[in-house]
Amino acid sequence: MTGSTLQPVYGTLDASFVAAGGIAGIEQLVNDFYDQMDVLPEAKVIRDMHPKDLTVSRDKLARFLCAWLGGPRRYAEKYGSINIPGAHQHFNVGGSERDAWLLCMERAIAQQPYSQDFATYLLQQLRIPAERVRQVSQRRRAEER
Repeated sequence: MTGSTLQPVYGTLDASFVAAGGIAGIEQLVNDFYDQMDVLPEAKVIRDMHPKDLTVSRDKLARFLCAWLGGPRRYAEKYGSINIPGAHQHFNVGGSERDAWLLCMERAIAQQPYSQDFATYLLQQLRIPAERVRQVSQRRRAEER
């Protein structure tokens, strides 16, 4: 196939990890994400769910995203296995909290040197665990009533 370039298929092998810039790119995304959480008024409710010092939160999210995007399993190496919805079920996450988290991520993604197709793909994929966290949290709240 002369003259054609194969586009990466995000979500397969390490294509998403590579598109995100590897470990350094993911760490930058996570730092920008938490920086957005610190400044966006819409994110105050989710910022208040986190510790004042975000060092561990930043480390955990960056390590999780590495494996989630098809790279090394850095989260498991340091912290063991994780079930994202289960790990967040103690928080009261409704639609506004989910949307605030996604807004921070959308703004952080926009700051990265990602191609538009990867940025769109990544935000769409992040909506899935964000919604699952909301569902598990709300189900837990309903069971407590």
